[in-house]
Amino acid sequence: MANMKSLADQIREELKHPTGQVDQPARQQKNKPKAVESPLLNALYAWDNSGNKSMVHVRFDEKTVRLMNQFKMATDVDVTKLVAFSIKILFENNPELKQIIKHFIQNTDL
Repeated sequence: MANMKSLADQIREELKHPTGQVDQPARQQKNKPKAVESPLLNALYAWDNSGNKSMVHVRFDEKTVRLMNQFKMATDVDVTKLVAFSIKILFENNPELKQIIKHFIQNTDL
């Protein structure tokens, strides 16, 4: 009875392992070192967004969504973490964006 799998479970297993070979359990695969290491990827792994509670609904084109999902599969980095980290880096590397915001706030009449 333990060996019985639903059709959906069989398809999921086949998608994970297209050659039909079963690898290590997912728990062990997460601890496996990544194939590509880079300073940016290491910073992304080290960045902690667990304390963030605010949510923003964002729309992306299909190609970008597909790319982000593929990135998640390749690196095991959640899409939410990727987007939050990217926005943080965008504002850090482009201080003129903060200046635009400050200028807008200064010129807003309440």
